[in-house]
Amino acid sequence: MKKNILLIVTSALSLLFASCAAGPNTQSGALTGAAIGGLAGAIIGNNVGDGDAGRGALIGAAVGGAAGAAAGNAKDRQQGHVQGRGY
Repeated sequence: MKKNILLIVTSALSLLFASCAAGPNTQSGALTGAAIGGLAGAIIGNNVGDGDAGRGALIGAAVGGAAGAAAGNAKDRQQGHVQGRGY
């Protein structure tokens, strides 16, 4: 089970950080969100449940990175750095 969670989180973070169409705010938002989320997840994971800080850090980094990237992407779109796809 732990290997599956680690594989999913690693894959999601790889796709997130490998984005070619990301603007400057998206990238910095993802990095900042992942760092803050990882720290918060490690603290919460250590103090709650079975005390697994590593799993909490991975989950926190994934959630924080995604939230930071979404917020940065919204700011990039507002500033005109990233254009929407015309599908």
